[in-house]
Amino acid sequence: MNNTEKRNPKTMHIDTMTTMQMLEIINEEDAGVIKAVRAELPQIAKAIDAIAECLDKGGRLFYIGAGTSGRLGVMDAAECPPTYGVSRDLVHAIIAGGQKTMTQASENEEDSRENGISDLMACDLKSDDAVVGISASGGAPYVLGALEKAKEMGCVTVGISNNKGCLLDKTADISICVDTGAEVITGSTRMKAGTSQKLVLNMLSTCAMIKTGKVYENLMINLKPTNIKLRKRVISIVMDLTDYDEAKAVCALEKNDWDIRKTVDEYKGR
Repeated sequence: MNNTEKRNPKTMHIDTMTTMQMLEIINEEDAGVIKAVRAELPQIAKAIDAIAECLDKGGRLFYIGAGTSGRLGVMDAAECPPTYGVSRDLVHAIIAGGQKTMTQASENEEDSRENGISDLMACDLKSDDAVVGISASGGAPYVLGALEKAKEMGCVTVGISNNKGCLLDKTADISICVDTGAEVITGSTRMKAGTSQKLVLNMLSTCAMIKTGKVYENLMINLKPTNIKLRKRVISIVMDLTDYDEAKAVCALEKNDWDIRKTVDEYKGR
């Protein structure tokens, strides 16, 4: 039986616990997720290096998943353009069932291998692209079909799963298999498994962006001022990297079309 489908002996009687007892055991179980992710850092590092190499060659990063796994991929991809100033096409997320399944569960969508392939191919997949399949059980046909097709085309393939020895673990070029164990509520992989996937996705996109020059020191050098909060952050970044006060920073940014890197390079005489 998959680890994610096993019953957790610590929570057999959670239905009779007090609210505080429930919270304590959920918190205790969550604490183990960090250790489980740490155990996979060598594999995560391999995936990051491979993804960064693809991006440097002009390729793209694809996430593909179903249910919670798919939603986490969509969320991570959506944050890359505003955070790193990259094209919306650079990090692309595909979820089984399409946009409607972001807000409405549709579990049967993960069962079609053919749909996984066709949805991926509809994005004009190239051999320089990297494809990350996400599936807690590691057995979703939708994800496996897409990953197998990506491998056939010569893409770098990465699997994020939570069951050692699962099909995704065996299929991906680089497998990140985070052993989070039995869930507090049996089979509810939106809990520990989902938390681990979110942590891994954070690492993949963040480190890939750093390695491809989208970060200066620890600052968002390509940030776009698309709202009031981000405009203030852009100004703050320029002030932090120069000796400009706010007025000078705004003046310099306006001169350079609010391009942080160009503004800082001009200040440093590059």
